[in-house]
Amino acid sequence: MRTEYEGELTEETLAADWLTQFAAWFADAVESDLPEPNAMLLATASASGRPSARTVLLKGYDQRGFTFFTNYDSRKGSDLAGNPRASLVFPWYALHRQVLVSGTVAKVSREETAEYFAVRPRGAQLGAWASPQSTVIPSREALEQRLAELTERFGDGEIEPPPHWGGFRVTPEEVEFWQGRSSRLHDRLRFTGDGIERLAP
Repeated sequence: MRTEYEGELTEETLAADWLTQFAAWFADAVESDLPEPNAMLLATASASGRPSARTVLLKGYDQRGFTFFTNYDSRKGSDLAGNPRASLVFPWYALHRQVLVSGTVAKVSREETAEYFAVRPRGAQLGAWASPQSTVIPSREALEQRLAELTERFGDGEIEPPPHWGGFRVTPEEVEFWQGRSSRLHDRLRFTGDGIERLAP
């Protein structure tokens, strides 16, 4: 189960800033027809230090950081309320690449949440209302019953984002670009507040 990686990432080919480099690699991932190239592993820890990780979808990025949306009452939401730091991993295995991000996390504005919520499919909008994410529920049928009730309640009208639902933005303190190479001597270049550094593989 060993794969020989191919690729190269040097200081000379690296972009001058993490945003430009991420945009280039993200475009490569999209153009390579990878399944859900915007999928990223989000790692959090509770205020007491209990770790947790799950896959979420990147919904936007710019110089401020990386944005995703979720239920604020979920486990990740509770973790971030008590310990507003997180790590992200973009696992682009087929390209022999990863991007690793660590930084601080804050909620986005309600205006930004509403703007994104408005373009979600209607089923996903209803699902945001129906699911008490991360909590124990009695059955699948109970969830579907809740969805049916909300479908009737909203009818054909506009659906606003639930008050417990919205976006988070991870503002990076470090962004590492990992390129697989032969003999497990990978290239790892990391942007920090102090500049760019190379890490041993």
